[in-house]
Amino acid sequence: MTSPATLLHGFIFDAAARDATAVALSANGATMDYGALAAAVEACAGGFMRLGLARGDRVAVWLDKRCETVVACFAAAAAGGAFVPVNPVLKAAQVAHILRDSGARILVASPERLATLTGALDDCPELRHVVLVGGAAAAAPAGVLALHDWGELLAPGKAATHRVIDADMTAILYTSGSTGRPKGVVLSHRNMVAGARSVAGYLENRADDVLLAALPLSFDAGFSQLTTAFAVGARVALINYLMPRDVVKAVARERVTGLTAVPPLWIQLAQLDWPEGACASLRYFANTGGRMPRATLDRLRALLPQARPFLMYGLTEAFRATYLPPQEVDRRPDSVGRAIPDAEVLVLREDGTECAADEPGELVQRGALVALGYWNDAEKTAERFKPLPAGLGGHASGLQLPEIAVYSGDTVRRDAEGFIYFIGRRDEMIKTSGYRVSPVEVEEILYATGLVAECAAFGLPDETLGQSIAVAVLPAPGAASERAAFVKTLTDACRTRMPAYMVPARFDVLDTALPRNPNGKIDRKALAA
Repeated sequence: MTSPATLLHGFIFDAAARDATAVALSANGATMDYGALAAAVEACAGGFMRLGLARGDRVAVWLDKRCETVVACFAAAAAGGAFVPVNPVLKAAQVAHILRDSGARILVASPERLATLTGALDDCPELRHVVLVGGAAAAAPAGVLALHDWGELLAPGKAATHRVIDADMTAILYTSGSTGRPKGVVLSHRNMVAGARSVAGYLENRADDVLLAALPLSFDAGFSQLTTAFAVGARVALINYLMPRDVVKAVARERVTGLTAVPPLWIQLAQLDWPEGACASLRYFANTGGRMPRATLDRLRALLPQARPFLMYGLTEAFRATYLPPQEVDRRPDSVGRAIPDAEVLVLREDGTECAADEPGELVQRGALVALGYWNDAEKTAERFKPLPAGLGGHASGLQLPEIAVYSGDTVRRDAEGFIYFIGRRDEMIKTSGYRVSPVEVEEILYATGLVAECAAFGLPDETLGQSIAVAVLPAPGAASERAAFVKTLTDACRTRMPAYMVPARFDVLDTALPRNPNGKIDRKALAA
């Protein structure tokens, strides 16, 4: 049973009304039930109001995954503000950029984290208050900011909060910045509530589920572990892992029923030997944030035979776009599925007309999940969020007001039955010898050789070819006794599996895992540089 809430924080209060003793969160060996979580959110919202939070003010939360992180985010929403979750792995300059760009008025952090921002906050003129969790306020440099203790913020006593409706902004999620400075995607209550209901519906989430929050809460797929769980009154296990094996241990320890991750993490998890019984509770596993290599999917299905695989595709600007039902995985394992409930996906040519079956085009999404644009960036918003041409989808030509859809920048194709296949990002497509090559397709073939643990393909300037294909690769265990021989073996394998124009001209063999961006995805920009 999903919650009737129309506002994001309503999920928690509705779940508490149904069963206040049900466990909502577990972290670091402690638990918090829905009754305690609702009370803490209400108290924290009152604390924000006493600090002078105005309607729409931003509250940045820079903490690891812990109960206070969840309380602060949902309390900002309940008070009528907007929360800005900041990835805990970011450094001072990156955090300062997000604080400055979002115009955050309040920062929730630990004394240790605040101490690293000395001097970086000088150019954050709108920041007024810092709330410190887990330590004395005197331990951190104050400057001109007012410092407050988390316990004092949650002092008893109600405070009136601002009026909030479902169209109001409730969050700004900053993208990882793989193509420059991170951009803030603005989400409304309606966006997040509709997204949670849609995903919880097709994943068949229920109150006895335990979802593992392995991804950063600053990442839309990470935060959705909270919203989909809270929508049905389930439990979320928060984990700050160092090694992939920590995730496996958490699945066993917490009796996790649902695990969502991005391809680089799934690749690592698939290479581990899962102890017997570790995954006995797992009901489903889900992939998002990129295409999962077929070899990885096959290995996971062998490791987790009782778990149903859900292959998903989405973007922060519209949360989720598609999912592939588990019963379709054997028939079309390379597909990312069809549109999720309460969303419509179109495949359009550059002139705005719909593509024919199997014709590549840009994925465009319409519906309740389309975000409110990029924060404080009119130019980029106009590039990505555009009026939908009249007559497309359910937008009838007689309607006089434009409907804004999100243009993903991703090239896909749709087959005759309506299933979507991801080809690649337009700005990552490799143009070589007159051909357009998807780096994802190159990587998929390399993974299928069994010689590769991780890889990333990208184009490098080439006077003759336009671009040549280069691949950074981490060999599979035991595959590379000597580098020159390994490269030759890999090149020969490519020549038997690829047309000549697709065969990589260069392999860079690495000794360690490929670099990740803050959301755990492989950082192609860093590799190309």
